[in-house]
Amino acid sequence: MSKRWLLLATIFLLAACASRKPRESSPPPKQPAASSQRAPVPETSLPQSSRYRNSKDGGPAAPEVDVSKLVEPVPRREPKSRYGNKSPYSVLGKTYTVLPDSTGYSERGIASWYGNKFHGYMTSSLEPYDMYKFTAAHKSLPLPSYVRVTNLDNGKSVVVRVNDRGPFHESRIIDLSYAAAVRIGVWPKGTGLVEVQALDPEHPAAEPSSSSAVTGADGDARIFLQLGAFSDRANAEQVVKKVERAGLGTARIVATRIDDREIHRVRLGPIDSVARADSLVERIESLGLGTPRVAIDD
Repeated sequence: MSKRWLLLATIFLLAACASRKPRESSPPPKQPAASSQRAPVPETSLPQSSRYRNSKDGGPAAPEVDVSKLVEPVPRREPKSRYGNKSPYSVLGKTYTVLPDSTGYSERGIASWYGNKFHGYMTSSLEPYDMYKFTAAHKSLPLPSYVRVTNLDNGKSVVVRVNDRGPFHESRIIDLSYAAAVRIGVWPKGTGLVEVQALDPEHPAAEPSSSSAVTGADGDARIFLQLGAFSDRANAEQVVKKVERAGLGTARIVATRIDDREIHRVRLGPIDSVARADSLVERIESLGLGTPRVAIDD
């Protein structure tokens, strides 16, 4: 009897399993269609070779704005930019330090400019670069800062807001926007001898001491390359001999006192053009004398 019940139970289970429909597997979830447009990649994360749409820089193909009608910025106190103020920072194997503030900053040197290659792209402070605004790039001033840039060749000046890093050409002290370069006559020449003076946002009407044009007797600007400053005059004399043996030109020692110490500066020049100065910088570096600083004679 028990075997019969066992057989009936088995038949019942088989019948139940045969009547049960197999469970259909759920279809895989639909994958979102691949977007035909990728999210934009921040250009600051791309290498220089693929960051910009144009390979060469220059002014606008056709002037879109009358620069003479543009209004210069009025210095005002602003918080430091969240980006672009890291200190120290390194570019192209060289390290730079950002000044804690711009108070008292004043320097003479060679200015360059940048234009449509960078127009619309992000600056170091992550503000879009606009070549029709009075802005500039600087290696060490905090971002943002306001400075007056005076062309020492013609006395023209412009107030600019520094919101970018550069120029990383060691012979240049500031990179002007296209508009600023036009305003003071650095465009279309390419470079110019300038004085850069910080402005106080608390007293925007106060002007730094006026600058005068700096030219030699023949009308050429007097450019010098400073190869070093030494407390020991003997070390300065060694540098002079090395430069003259290499046939780079006439070098001289200029003595000055700083904090009751006598400092001996080695200067090469005068040099008659920016192009000649650039060539000499490369040769001086090849001699193992470091990177000279451009000095403009007073």
